[in-house]
Amino acid sequence: MPTIKDIAREAGVSVTTVSNVIHSRNSRVAQDTVDRINAIIRENHYTPNLSARALVNKSSRIIGVINHLIRSQSISFFQDPFHSAVLGGIEKTLQERGYYMMVRTVADEDELYSLFNNWNFDGVILTGLFDDSFFARLLETDKPIVLLDSYIKNDRIFNIGLDDRGGGFMAVQYLIEKGHKNIVFASPPLHRHGVVEERLKGYKAALKKYNIPFSAGNIYQQEITLDEGIALGHVLSKRKDISAVFATADILAAGILTGLVQAGSKVPGDISIIGFDDFFYSQLTSPQLTTIRQDAKEKGSLAAGIMADFLEGNENLPRNTTMPLSLIERGSVRKLKISK
Repeated sequence: MPTIKDIAREAGVSVTTVSNVIHSRNSRVAQDTVDRINAIIRENHYTPNLSARALVNKSSRIIGVINHLIRSQSISFFQDPFHSAVLGGIEKTLQERGYYMMVRTVADEDELYSLFNNWNFDGVILTGLFDDSFFARLLETDKPIVLLDSYIKNDRIFNIGLDDRGGGFMAVQYLIEKGHKNIVFASPPLHRHGVVEERLKGYKAALKKYNIPFSAGNIYQQEITLDEGIALGHVLSKRKDISAVFATADILAAGILTGLVQAGSKVPGDISIIGFDDFFYSQLTSPQLTTIRQDAKEKGSLAAGIMADFLEGNENLPRNTTMPLSLIERGSVRKLKISK
């Protein structure tokens, strides 16, 4: 079995150059050299000994992508379209940078502790954490941490998220400017200092700007599943006083739209609806969903890139990154005639 030294000798380059090519760190290596080294690697069927390298460098090149499972959730990490898109972005970027991704769901602090004891992660990426005992246990590790969609403030971590309050405001202001005043807010259960709470604050801020009274009776919370959304659509179809719904996730919006239609309501004829995310199925509903767009795949890619940059010695990285949002107009919102 050839070694990395054998590859370097045959290619006429240093071991460091071969290592850089193996791990896709090619920015300072001429392309003809990269091609020559890769050809020699293929011809000799060379495979890096990851276990030996991990022992020498104390580095596994494994990035843990950890989901903190809330027991009441009925949808899995992989079934959720947001997390699927995020994982796609993380995996692609880590692969390009020469790292490996391990995805794991843990329910509590004990499972987290066991995970770190049994696996040598170089770093971890997590979504939607809160400042609680689980996060306190996470901080006991000395590994770099990237959080997605979390409002935890801590100098040790990198945060990547959205202006969720601004996104909620954008959605509701759009509905109001289309003539809607009695607007439902539909979301998963609220958590203090969480993404959904911020979107609710945006909803309230838009109502306040246009002098529309807030009604607690217009707030609906349930798990984000298609079935839950359909059931809520049936409930909302009975409310003849509302004209629009802001759903904080497209999968929930799609379910509500389906439930409304099943119950005999017309969308947007009777009730308009706007979602949040702009995943592919927002264009599969009839009518297609108007929504607030975020790039979940790019969010995952950015998280992986920041992690790789930090592990490779770049300490001049932003600790907090806010990604852009935009409004995508389709057919699920109609303009009401505003009486003078």
